[in-house]
Amino acid sequence: MAQEITLAGGCFWCIEAAYLSVKGIISAQSGYSGGETQNPSYKEVCSGNTGHAEVVKLSYDPTIISTREILEIFFALHDPTQLNRQGNDVGTQYRSAVFYHNDEQRVLAEQIITEITEDEIWQGDVVTQIEAAQTFYPAEQEHKDYFNNNPENQYCQMVVSPKLAKFKKTFASKLK
Repeated sequence: MAQEITLAGGCFWCIEAAYLSVKGIISAQSGYSGGETQNPSYKEVCSGNTGHAEVVKLSYDPTIISTREILEIFFALHDPTQLNRQGNDVGTQYRSAVFYHNDEQRVLAEQIITEITEDEIWQGDVVTQIEAAQTFYPAEQEHKDYFNNNPENQYCQMVVSPKLAKFKKTFASKLK
């Protein structure tokens, strides 16, 4: 039976593109979560005034990929030590967060944060928030599979492509 987890790690275009290429991921849907405004738009979320994070809600087959593996990929895909930002993307909408859908996911996220802190994987403290899943608002249609549909976009070329190249090299055995 499929499970879901919702992750925020900066711009959702990169997170979605990476997970769409992973074995066991049934779907990766960009959207917004963790804020107060109902049915926010991309423009509203980008303003930083809604409280939402750009997120990707994953549906996955736990017989093919474990929650731990999904979270390990997540913590390698972005810098969890950057508070309310990823690189030049600045604001609470780009925060690092795990929106867990069950207690197992919460416990695993906490364990992995402890492990990467003890192993000093990152310089600085991990600031990833761990919160119960909240209302998920799907992003507008133009954001669906944005990277693959807009490879010529300057942001995709300058930011997403290099991240995905590193990701694909690191997680080659997990790719479809």
